Amino acid sequence: MKCLITLYSLLTLLVAAASSSNPVVDNFLQCLPNHIHHSIPIQKAIFTPNNSSFQQVLETYIKNRRFLNPRTPKPVAIITALHESHIQATINCAKDNSLQIRIRSGGHDFEGISYRSNTSFVILDMFNLRSIDIDIASETAWVQSGAILGELYYKISKLSKVHAFPAGICSSIGVGGHFSGGGYGTLMRKYGLSVDNIIDAIIVDFNGNIYDRKSMGEDLFWAIRGGGGGSFGVILSWKIKLVRVPSIVTVFKVPRTLEQGGTDIFYKWQQVSTEIDKELFIRAQPETQNPTNETEKKTVKINFIGQYLGKKSKLLPLMKIKFPELGLQAEDCKEVSWVESAMFWDNFPFGTPAEAILNRSVPTQLFFKSKSDYVKEIIPKKGLEKIWEMLMKADGTIMQWNPYGGRMEEISDTKTAFPHRKGYLFKIQHLTMWFVEGEEVEKSHMKASREMYDGMVPYVSKDPREAFLNYRDLDIGSNPSNETNFKQAEVYGRKYFKNNFVKLTKVKKKVDPNNFFKNEQSIPPIAA
Repeated sequence: MKCLITLYSLLTLLVAAASSSNPVVDNFLQCLPNHIHHSIPIQKAIFTPNNSSFQQVLETYIKNRRFLNPRTPKPVAIITALHESHIQATINCAKDNSLQIRIRSGGHDFEGISYRSNTSFVILDMFNLRSIDIDIASETAWVQSGAILGELYYKISKLSKVHAFPAGICSSIGVGGHFSGGGYGTLMRKYGLSVDNIIDAIIVDFNGNIYDRKSMGEDLFWAIRGGGGGSFGVILSWKIKLVRVPSIVTVFKVPRTLEQGGTDIFYKWQQVSTEIDKELFIRAQPETQNPTNETEKKTVKINFIGQYLGKKSKLLPLMKIKFPELGLQAEDCKEVSWVESAMFWDNFPFGTPAEAILNRSVPTQLFFKSKSDYVKEIIPKKGLEKIWEMLMKADGTIMQWNPYGGRMEEISDTKTAFPHRKGYLFKIQHLTMWFVEGEEVEKSHMKASREMYDGMVPYVSKDPREAFLNYRDLDIGSNPSNETNFKQAEVYGRKYFKNNFVKLTKVKKKVDPNNFFKNEQSIPPIAA
């Protein structure tokens, strides 16, 4: 007993030494050890501005350089949880001291709301909680929220050459936010989204209680699959269902400029990419190509990037019949394992060791603004020509057009909180990037991004103009006060969730009635 008292006293002194002069923050920090009934002390997980490592911990998981500047609000503390009890303590102590929590798993949220706020806040950083337990016999795995996709893909590949999981192409994305927002990738036409292959989850609520699927209930389990977990609690881990893939898959990347018939090829791509074999996913990525000499002119280059679940001996005849306009040749194709295909999509050179996708400390080089759209009708060639004109004016912008169809057509729009299913042709990401720091530079690129987005109105979904939660965009509506405001939230809520938004607010009212878990685009509680 004396040793326990001594240890407790030491923890209290250490926390007090790390605290600030703010009484609220002091109370929060001194509260934390009182809620720990586990052998792993929380002190090792606490970082305040007084810690020499604070800035490094804060910046390591900031993936957009727009928010790596003195203007970005800083947290009063970062809790890098080492155990579930640290999450419970953080929730209870933040609630008792009226501090807001921002939950960060990988830091790829495009508007940085997992690590910034306009009020006093604490970052609950999940990166230490990243265990992955795979059972090939049952074709399932438990994955903690702080794991990154690269870690998941690598571990699957070490146990099986014929299993995979449908998720994104960027290996450093944290699974916590990625899965809860929907999670899509090159397997979506065959197997749907990440959320379509999740079979259980562990979540901590606003009282610090821990639930699995059975105890949380089907409504909450429905909500966190596509509705964003950060509105409802802290998701500790996900149980996923692995999917089958061939031991050999084929990937390709074929560029075509406008002068090479790019518009005609793209027009045909619109017609076939959502109807072609489920095993085939072809992304179209238009971007500006600047001249390299005086004889060339500025143009648009369209990269057709594909993955086929099979060998090129089957892919080439299929493309010759369904999409001959692309002119895919055997030399364009590369046969690889599934994990190598994931690395291809993440722009690793062929031959790179698979261990490269385990790298969490990729330097943040890009400033960027992302926006999203959905397309429901094929765009005529004249429309495409106008889009190319806008694209060439929007300096630093690329577009990623991702085809639907296949499995996405078969799943009801109410099966999960993610609503964009049948009747959609493409999801577009508008990505504007720049590399030079400066407020004027940023204003110029943000203006170009918004003008491009405004110009797309005739060609995309309407009433509402829909958007993808994982491509977070505060331009489409926000609730800056973070308070309960249904009308403000409905503006962005309908765009992200369509008719599922109302059900999400009812679930929120049930599981977090006082709106403890909130951000600029969170789900507000309303009466059920």
